[in-house]
Amino acid sequence: MAEEALSLPRAAANSRRALYGAVALLTLGMVVFSQTRSFFWDEGFHILAAHLIDTGKRPYLDFFFPQTPLNAYWNAGWMAIFGPSWRVIHVVAALVTISSVVLIAEYLCTLFPDRRWQSAATFAGLALFGLHAQVWIVGTISQAYPLCLLLVVAAFRLAVVAAGRPRFGMSALAGLCAGAAAASSLLTAIVSPVLLIWIWLYNRAGNRWIKTAAFLGGAVAAFAPLLLLFARGPHQVVFNILKYHTLYRRAAWPGATSHDIGVVTDWVNSSPTLLLVLLAAAGLFFIDNNLFDSPRRGELRLCFWLSVAIVAQNLLAHPTFPMYFVFAIPFLTVLAAVGFCAAVERLGNPGSLPTATLVLLSITALCLGNTIYNDYGYTWPELEQVATKVEQVTPKDGALWAPAQIYFLTRWPVPVGMEHADAHKLKLAPAENALLHVMPKAELDRQLQAGVFSTAVVCGDDDRVNALKEWKVYAQTADIQDCTVFWGAAKKKPEPTT
Repeated sequence: MAEEALSLPRAAANSRRALYGAVALLTLGMVVFSQTRSFFWDEGFHILAAHLIDTGKRPYLDFFFPQTPLNAYWNAGWMAIFGPSWRVIHVVAALVTISSVVLIAEYLCTLFPDRRWQSAATFAGLALFGLHAQVWIVGTISQAYPLCLLLVVAAFRLAVVAAGRPRFGMSALAGLCAGAAAASSLLTAIVSPVLLIWIWLYNRAGNRWIKTAAFLGGAVAAFAPLLLLFARGPHQVVFNILKYHTLYRRAAWPGATSHDIGVVTDWVNSSPTLLLVLLAAAGLFFIDNNLFDSPRRGELRLCFWLSVAIVAQNLLAHPTFPMYFVFAIPFLTVLAAVGFCAAVERLGNPGSLPTATLVLLSITALCLGNTIYNDYGYTWPELEQVATKVEQVTPKDGALWAPAQIYFLTRWPVPVGMEHADAHKLKLAPAENALLHVMPKAELDRQLQAGVFSTAVVCGDDDRVNALKEWKVYAQTADIQDCTVFWGAAKKKPEPTT
């Protein structure tokens, strides 16, 4: 009997060491990935926006930026400390993402009262969340996904605590985190109302009205940078944050609807996502089991409603993309970990938990490795080769037309209207273009044909490359990776715009 009692602490210690080792390996792997293969084309305008902020410019007021600004300021802060390096931003992103995974894993460890299930649930969380390919792809870049993952998970954990506390401090912090997530990306905007409603319905101590006010106060405080910018340029802020997305985002994309249908139905072809959803569905049936008390069942229902709300909101983004749904993964993971333990108990016995957990880890690791191996496009080190060529061939006082990544890597001055490539498709009045810092495509083409830009860089756009060659503006070209660098412009007299 004494020997059995001693084995329990020993087993717990071994489990903790295994967990710490797994987190360390996960952290090392994600950091290495962030420095080698991690790249997403759209992160170019995000990291360029952060660099522009670091040099003293303001989003909306000084350049076009159709995103809420907090993540750009976050990245600009790291640039102010360590310099404008994509490597630093990627390391920070990886560590922030790992932090969100750890918060979910730690929650799962406390979810089960039975010690037998705690370790299995925790490792299931690491497998389903920490090894999900989509989390690695978007959780290691300069876009808002890493920061938002951490903020929505922190808001969830704080809301859970707030429901049982008589004071309002945790409610204010939950509102602050949820609001900060929305102030970084509107893809997480639905999290705030869901958490607020849940705290109201499941409040067990303290005054509901005071907690509601505290939550709303925290959420509003998170929008302070945006509100300050709005006070100085209300029209620019409204256009970038609201009007662009509702009226112009899908312009010049006739296949946007069929694209959305493909995204909505393609999740069944993703093994990690299919496994996650199936286990989460199993977990839903296990919520009302006597294993969980009433407060815990309420927390699990919150995970369900957060998942449903995030998916529903981002289905309406037109066009939508698979990475928009990454914010549902942490909450599906909680339900899926419950479903995993329930399935092992029903199909086998508690003694098979270690084996089943190892199998789950192996499956998710294999799926992750397969995705990383096959999902290859550009990388930052490759674009650094392009940037080196641009610096070699561009006169010091010459103008450059290039993707946002090249502006960032070369630190070259960005001509007004070149901060965001999608802005070129906008067709607005001249005064509106000037106010919003937009250069329409017709004006861009006119300047290119006139040789205004000493150097031009085109990446992954054969039609654009062929057009520049047909215009015979540039005397020399060089193909580097999947980019073409044009230089030696024969400057012509620009034709007047009509």
